[in-house]
Amino acid sequence: MVAAVKRDVQSIVLVLIGAALLRISLDDAMYLRYVKEGLRPALIASGVILLVLGAVGVVRDGILRKHERAEAHVPAHDAAGADQAHGGGDHGDDHGGDGGDGDHGHGHGSDRGHGAHEGHDGHDGHGHDHSKGPHVAWLLCLPVLALFLIAPPALGSYTAERSDTTIAKPAAKTVDAGFPALPPGDPYDMTLGDFGVRAVWDPAETLTGRNIRLTGFATPGKDGTWYINRLVISCCAADAVARKVQIHGVPAPPTDTWVTVVGTWLKTGEAASESATPALTATSVETVPAPKEPYE
Repeated sequence: MVAAVKRDVQSIVLVLIGAALLRISLDDAMYLRYVKEGLRPALIASGVILLVLGAVGVVRDGILRKHERAEAHVPAHDAAGADQAHGGGDHGDDHGGDGGDGDHGHGHGSDRGHGAHEGHDGHDGHGHDHSKGPHVAWLLCLPVLALFLIAPPALGSYTAERSDTTIAKPAAKTVDAGFPALPPGDPYDMTLGDFGVRAVWDPAETLTGRNIRLTGFATPGKDGTWYINRLVISCCAADAVARKVQIHGVPAPPTDTWVTVVGTWLKTGEAASESATPALTATSVETVPAPKEPYE
């Protein structure tokens, strides 16, 4: 029965995980908190597979438990019947022979019947009941049930504040060939990743004099500055990397507030060197709703 309880827990956990995956992936916006848009079919397929495996396990465990209970009952009754027949034979011999032998046969049958009764109750010789599994194993379902009921939000300020502003140097051929001029647009919309690479590694300083519009969530900075942030993922939220731009010239909005900032590039170090950091002198800040897809 201990093994049956463990199988029950495994099957129920599979069902809950599969249901949680389906709940998340079938929502048009929720799954984007955790994975890239292109991974949605794989997420749905995983949820279906886990749900089916768990359901099959539940049915299988129910059938196995019925067989185990039947096997636990049938031998006990058969043994009791055999002992009674054996005791009756000894009693018959008792009328034509030694009475001591008849008493011995009757006592033996009684003892075996009592032993079978003990096995039927599921107790061993020490009085311990082994017919029940560890109920604490069901606590394994609680975290999965919580995931099913309460979907975690997308990554935000907690992750961004623990990331630095270092921008990795792009491929040498990109730097050597130079960055192309920005297309027309006033202001010109850029991702934080593109802005950061140009702000740090563009020797021609093609951002100079252009009004740039960035969208992201706010985190606090130092000395009256703050940061606008976006997280970049390659596959899922587990590999998220922060892209952040330091904002000057306007008061900081509350942490985690999504904003659109318009301003001009602020040079903070020598061009095309690691001493530079992405920065913007803002002329306007507008609070906006969180986008459907929070990652770049």
